[in-house]
Amino acid sequence: MKKLRSHLIGVDSGDVVLFSDYENGGDMWTGEGQRERRKQIAFSEAFKSPPSVQVSLSLWDVDAATVMRADIAADKVTEAGFDMVFRTWGDTRVARVRMAWSAIGELSEDDDWDVS
Repeated sequence: MKKLRSHLIGVDSGDVVLFSDYENGGDMWTGEGQRERRKQIAFSEAFKSPPSVQVSLSLWDVDAATVMRADIAADKVTEAGFDMVFRTWGDTRVARVRMAWSAIGELSEDDDWDVS
């Protein structure tokens, strides 16, 4: 469990088109096997420490003739941002994906002292 010691808590969020491979014949639509897409997301303001980040699919356009497989994650979370990750495998054909995200964590205060 993440415990927040500050009374100054920040919540940031967004909704991002991760890819659209249908129009250009990209590998998420035409490929097979292990495939991955990443997008680096920058927070609107830096957190005091790495926040808790949650991602979800807000649009998933897939071919109904194949099995729908997906793994989504927030990776490499820092005070400044994170990597949004979508993975698929096998014969899954994904035309496009949009992902929503939210981050919650401590913000720095004017009274914070750096004694290092």
